Amino acid sequence: MVTSKNTKETLFCDYYRQWISVYKEGAIRKVTLDKYYMTQQWIEKLAPDLRLCDLDRINYQKLLNDYALVHERQTTMDFHHQLKGSILDAVDEGLVERDPTRKAIIKGRAPREKKIKYLNQFELHSLLSTLKLGDKINWDWFILLVAKTGMRFSEALALTPKDFDFAHQKLSITKTWNYKDGGGFSPTKNKSSVRKIQIDWQTVIQFSELVKGLDEDKPIFVNTEKIYNSTINSVLSTRCKRAGVPEISIHGLRHTHASLLLFAGVSIASVARRLGHASMTTTQKTYLHIIQELENQDVDLVMRSLSALS
Repeated sequence: MVTSKNTKETLFCDYYRQWISVYKEGAIRKVTLDKYYMTQQWIEKLAPDLRLCDLDRINYQKLLNDYALVHERQTTMDFHHQLKGSILDAVDEGLVERDPTRKAIIKGRAPREKKIKYLNQFELHSLLSTLKLGDKINWDWFILLVAKTGMRFSEALALTPKDFDFAHQKLSITKTWNYKDGGGFSPTKNKSSVRKIQIDWQTVIQFSELVKGLDEDKPIFVNTEKIYNSTINSVLSTRCKRAGVPEISIHGLRHTHASLLLFAGVSIASVARRLGHASMTTTQKTYLHIIQELENQDVDLVMRSLSALS
């Protein structure tokens, strides 16, 4: 039971707030916890007077429908899943008669067409050739490393000299930098994000010199406690303009890295492991347009091969 004060007359929004506090705080990453609290704010906005005793299938469906009016279907599905955990507990506690989430219909706006911004091989070469890579760590070195490894922004920020295994040409990703909340090391996005990324010899030689003499346990790219994603994106935007290529974000460099590997014929499984995706399904969904383009090329290759047999 969340609290002995709860009764069937308790407001659902109040129960849900207490449920988050008891079961979620300290058990999940802050970024995920924030999503639960955002859900709680939506309950207060859409159904501020809904009591636990009134939480039946019709009222629950109405809550989902109201939320779906301004959200995409997948977002509404996430909203439903976050509510369901607390509601099932309320059912177990006898505060709600029957499971109102059973057979819920998930609606929502049609998803917007998501265009992944990435550079082609020529554009990336142009960008990297204009970087000012001195003998000390700067954001240009950061841009180069993300482009060559496909790391997430927070993963790259968390890199320390100890993460480089120069002898085996590998880079260990074991943590992230909590740039959104004042700094400090945090866990990776998921278990699959803990990985070793193979790096080329040129990068090995460059960074072995750059990190020489630096504190092994301190992040090499973090000089101040507060770093903003927008600041680094602005730096990258300036570099793109200077190189005469489309402006992309740091996350766009990650997409660029993945797309170049796929076009080079690297398997989806290998790309998924390198990016730290939880499953190949994530990679397939994210880069569906590229995979379809490659499949079209495969069809042409198959037809040419078959024609040559006659």
